[in-house]
Amino acid sequence: MDPFITATELGAAIARRQLSSLEALEACLERVSAFDPPINAVVALDKEGARAAARAADEALARGQARGPLHGVPMTIKDSFETAGLLTVCGTPALAHHVPRTDADAVARLRAAGAVVFGKTNCPLMAGDVQTYNDVYGTTNNPWDLERTPGGSSGGAAAALAAGMTPLELGSDIGGSIRTPAGFCGLYGHKSSWGVVPMRGHIPGPPGALSVADLAVAGPLARSAEDLGSALGVLAAPGRWDAVAWRLELPAPRATELREFRVAAWLDDPACPVDAAVGERLQAVVEALRAAGVCVEADARPAVSLAEAVDAYVPLLGAVIGSGLPLEVYEGLKQLTADAEADEDTPFLRFARALTVSARERASRSEQREHHRAAWAAFFERYDVLLAPITAVPAIAHDHRDPMQARVISVEGAERSYLDLFSWIAPATAALLPATAAPAGLTPGGLPVGVQIIGPYLEDRTTIAFAQALERLVGGFTPPPSQAA
Repeated sequence: MDPFITATELGAAIARRQLSSLEALEACLERVSAFDPPINAVVALDKEGARAAARAADEALARGQARGPLHGVPMTIKDSFETAGLLTVCGTPALAHHVPRTDADAVARLRAAGAVVFGKTNCPLMAGDVQTYNDVYGTTNNPWDLERTPGGSSGGAAAALAAGMTPLELGSDIGGSIRTPAGFCGLYGHKSSWGVVPMRGHIPGPPGALSVADLAVAGPLARSAEDLGSALGVLAAPGRWDAVAWRLELPAPRATELREFRVAAWLDDPACPVDAAVGERLQAVVEALRAAGVCVEADARPAVSLAEAVDAYVPLLGAVIGSGLPLEVYEGLKQLTADAEADEDTPFLRFARALTVSARERASRSEQREHHRAAWAAFFERYDVLLAPITAVPAIAHDHRDPMQARVISVEGAERSYLDLFSWIAPATAALLPATAAPAGLTPGGLPVGVQIIGPYLEDRTTIAFAQALERLVGGFTPPPSQAA
């Protein structure tokens, strides 16, 4: 089996009985055994459980009974989603022996569609970093360059996909956790509209939590845009209690052919300058679109600046993260911000203030967010998609210094705050919009660059359709040279 076969192609091959689900599973397991040790992406396996599920899938197919579009397709799951009978640690020592009794709702939907879950992929401590490392499973490396991170928090998912160890992954995104790893590893990833994919059973919050976190979403990562659409069709559903009365029918894409799309491009901004190696690849995508007859407006912007989007996003994100902090940590941060001068402004203090935001401030930011959503809705009356960077730089070298807020990145030789890695993902996240990450080629140094395709709320199929059409124009996933064997 080609280790870089797409999930759609693999599902079709299994349905045609060209290979069995068990054969596909064994190929994935062999690939993990041979290629994962230097990457450290797959951190827990359920070989026997997966083999039993694969045999059952083959037997059902022999009876003419296919369960769904993923029937018999083996896949891994980001370790922030609970999986029945399989360790779910989320990079957290306190959960090192946590074996859930039930699947997260999103995992259950994948299994119901026929997927065979065979393992879990690494993520940072409580899914809380742009890099993937923790004290339980260690560091995950980027298959394109082992000295660099694959991103986070779905870094293990992206690394496993890029290395051909799994054909499909389930990730989550509140701070670019699907889009950044997809960009760093040259993959496709979809941050769904908020509320489209059920999140019960995702960590954080703690195991057993039933409330839905603001901003946080789930979505697929894959090696083709077609796989994103297929997986989203399985994952998108009302929550378990809402399903009593609600039905979810995502609109058809606004267009399918590139020339039919009304495209805007926002490729750089003084609030978060983009490294030339990234900017050149994004500009090359725009030029390819124009050469194909697509009208791309380079100066079109929503009535929300990047700085304003970040300003709204950070306190909303901080409120989510802060609510899960241990009490002593939370109180310490409150005291730190209280002792600081009112005009003192450092990345660490800004983040500390966000983590301890008051209920009044959070309500104010929520109202600000609704005004931003209205501005985006008006923008998407004139345009179908907006192209933007995912991050200002390609995959960064491993940097595990604490605190995170003290780290820096280099943009054109200038030091920028590590927190700039959250800037370009802020507009879509804060406004609850869908955003699809797609490959945009390689830097001169051979690192992947991704383009972020942002679309109107609940019109997830439009951004995925654009990514699929773009794939036909500029090409899609290519295996890292070290993994092509």
